[in-house]
Amino acid sequence: MPSFRAKPFLKWAGGKRQLLKQIHLHLPDELLQGKIKRYIEPFLGGGAVFLDLIQSHSIEEVYLFDINQELILAYKTIQREPTQLINFLTKLKDEYYSKSDEGRKDYFYAIRETYNKQRHIIDPYSFSENWIGRTAYMIFLNKTCYNGLYRVNSSGGFNVPFGRYKKPKIVDAENLLAVSKLLTDVEIYAGEYQYCETFVNNNSFVYFDPPYRPISTTSSFTSYSKDKFSEQNQIELAEFFSRLNRKTDAKLMLSNSDPKNVDPTDTFFETHYSTHNIDKVFATRMINSKAAGRGKITELLITNYSRENDDKK
Repeated sequence: MPSFRAKPFLKWAGGKRQLLKQIHLHLPDELLQGKIKRYIEPFLGGGAVFLDLIQSHSIEEVYLFDINQELILAYKTIQREPTQLINFLTKLKDEYYSKSDEGRKDYFYAIRETYNKQRHIIDPYSFSENWIGRTAYMIFLNKTCYNGLYRVNSSGGFNVPFGRYKKPKIVDAENLLAVSKLLTDVEIYAGEYQYCETFVNNNSFVYFDPPYRPISTTSSFTSYSKDKFSEQNQIELAEFFSRLNRKTDAKLMLSNSDPKNVDPTDTFFETHYSTHNIDKVFATRMINSKAAGRGKITELLITNYSRENDDKK
């Protein structure tokens, strides 16, 4: 394990860094005891939970999935060519820092335009040198765009505007090298969450972090890919979760929003996860478009197992 503690290389909507301590309190005993050797994450996103667990537990096999092909391309590039990526990012950083405020804005939009045009000519399934520049552009845009979001329109084009940061950290070489080392023997796949089923065995811990079910009309953010995650998709995911529970002895955990923050009568999760454990954790989120809507809210952790300490309560 690297002495440096690796962290996500992108800011990602719904990232779990602030919840890691609370997630640790709900991990299966078998993982804590070193008995579980396989980790599977079907909605990878920023990878905060994966990076935390791989640096904290004796996990031997890791399978990561995400429907966002651009994100998976970035992970595979970091896995394979971190040094070349760092060199490319360094050039972008030097050019960006050399410009005036208005010049930086123009540079950002030029990179964004190039990034969007490249989508149609880069093969996301076959590694090439072009992957390095594309991943560098993705990281650059994430570090310099407004609020560090990754958002695309219905056709898949990145559409977040420029963010006026004084000195964004475009290159974090130490972290990229640490992440690359942790990805050395990891299997990474672009695809829907259902693809993970083939890899789930009795010795697995599976962590689901899907696009959250919206708790208000202004809090929905599912546009990290051009495909939306609807109410029906949430129901299908609950059915998939229950099917894995019936088919295997794998330990399963799922994060989602708590609708009772705004509607105490909403029993969606009690209905669709009725045979599983539902616990609440605290997070700081923006739950509407006004700043006053930011604050501590509850989120849900759903598991198909109980822990020893839970049984003693």
